[in-house]
Amino acid sequence: MTPPDDSPPDASVATDETTLAAEPAAPADPADAPAPDAPPAPPPPVADSWPADGIVRQPDPRSVPLNQTVGWITTAVLTSGTLLGLVIFWIAADPPRWVILLLAVVAAAAFAGLVWMATRWPAIEHRHSFYVVDAGGLEIRRGVYWRSVITVPRSRVQLTDVSQGPLERSYGLGTLIVYTAGTDHAQVDLPGLDHATALAIRDHLLPRASDDAV
Repeated sequence: MTPPDDSPPDASVATDETTLAAEPAAPADPADAPAPDAPPAPPPPVADSWPADGIVRQPDPRSVPLNQTVGWITTAVLTSGTLLGLVIFWIAADPPRWVILLLAVVAAAAFAGLVWMATRWPAIEHRHSFYVVDAGGLEIRRGVYWRSVITVPRSRVQLTDVSQGPLERSYGLGTLIVYTAGTDHAQVDLPGLDHATALAIRDHLLPRASDDAV
């Protein structure tokens, strides 16, 4: 039977274990390091400023076919009235043939002009119509050959309204009507707006107790 070994542990082994424990760890690869926390994303912009956001806008595109429909109705009414007048004149006055031909040429030219106005002019007019709504009020820019800029400060607005005729209702559009103080531009109309947009602009322009209305 072998007696138990009472000799002290090997000092070299203890020293090696201490050295290993005290040795600092090798630096980690930067590519393996966790990415720092990204800053929080900014909150989405608040749309409470609409429609008074100062952005230049055009009337609703649906106003183009609406105005074309109005143009065709106007053309049909005027053409029918002109033809009826020519027939009555021919029967009642019995004018020379050259007079009838001259009147027919004039009527045909007028009809061609009305057709062009009904089909092409609404799109041209739409391309040259703009409006801006901001905290200060309303600005309207329009005109193809003669440009006009109408500025309506909120402080001068007395009454606002939105009208919607049968054709506008069928297209979902409305006309904003603004009544102001003073003689110049006492009534300002902005047609061709989406009905909900017109109502929002009307509510924005409504006089408030904090406004110094004139």
